[in-house]
Amino acid sequence: MAKLPVEKMRELERRFGEIEARMSAGPAADVYVKLASEYSELEPVVKKVREYEKAVSEAADLEALLADKTTDKDMRDLAEMELPEVEARIGELEKDMQVLLLPKDAADEKSAILEIRAGTGGSEAALFAGDLFRMYERFASTKGWKVEVLSASEGEAGGYKEIIATISGRGVFSKLKFESGVHRVQRVPETEASGRIHTSAATVAVLPEAEDIDVEIRPEDIRIDTMRASGAGGQHVNTTDSAVRITHLPTGLIVTSSEKSQHQNRAKAMQVLRSRLYDIERQKVESERSADRKSQVGSGDRSERIRTYNFPQGRVTDHRINLTLYKLDRMIEGEIDELVDALIADYQAGQLAQLGEQQL
Repeated sequence: MAKLPVEKMRELERRFGEIEARMSAGPAADVYVKLASEYSELEPVVKKVREYEKAVSEAADLEALLADKTTDKDMRDLAEMELPEVEARIGELEKDMQVLLLPKDAADEKSAILEIRAGTGGSEAALFAGDLFRMYERFASTKGWKVEVLSASEGEAGGYKEIIATISGRGVFSKLKFESGVHRVQRVPETEASGRIHTSAATVAVLPEAEDIDVEIRPEDIRIDTMRASGAGGQHVNTTDSAVRITHLPTGLIVTSSEKSQHQNRAKAMQVLRSRLYDIERQKVESERSADRKSQVGSGDRSERIRTYNFPQGRVTDHRINLTLYKLDRMIEGEIDELVDALIADYQAGQLAQLGEQQL
């Protein structure tokens, strides 16, 4: 196991104390909000550091009692009984702190943009894309996150050819970032008379939602075109040039939005463009940082087949961590915590192993 960075622990405690003092001094509202955000991030880490230091101090006191020849028999027996328990607690606290002190992804606390696109499989792929969107929507609901659809292109038989939505809340990206990739489904379509299993796929991309300070988009780098939006018919057919297409000239990225309000379309399209550019920059930094290694989870390769949903067998298999769960019916209803937590744990284990190698 990697050694605990004692200096970093002390620095975090010092910073935490400084923030507490500044907050109690009654700073301006905007400063207070920033301090409160940093305070809430540091609090669980510092709490664990203090628990660890207290346990280490207890162990030292017990060892001193045992080393002292004048300690009476009852106290010695008590110390001998308590020391293994304290040492076991220290071991558990060390593991917890290893994870808490891992380098943080700056985007982890952000909201996210979820993009789902039907892949191979025609109408079945679009239906599956709809199932995936509802799965994430229900998962978000259990977390108290807000889901807002930015754009959607419906499939002919239902579901979506493409759907893009924001999922707003604290730490959304940290939970969903390992969902990016190709999701494959195996099931018997309702229209299949012979009961033959079909395989189709959908691609999921989860991007951290970028703010203005994360990405600068210069006016001269974008071209904005307006066009007539294609309505679904009836009284809501768009009769004005309300749809917006934004082209980012340096990268060639194109984002469209075709709701009723041109002003809203422009804002939504810029939101998606900003997040895609931010994600490109993050991927570039990550690949430069890990040129000589590739983490099993979180490689960011969206062409990689990451998971299979087999309806006849009621199973979901994540191929990156070789985890199979026989609860597809519940998972498709949004109960994906077990899978999400397993992916995060595997990623953290990889990070810890790398830290250990660096310290050798």
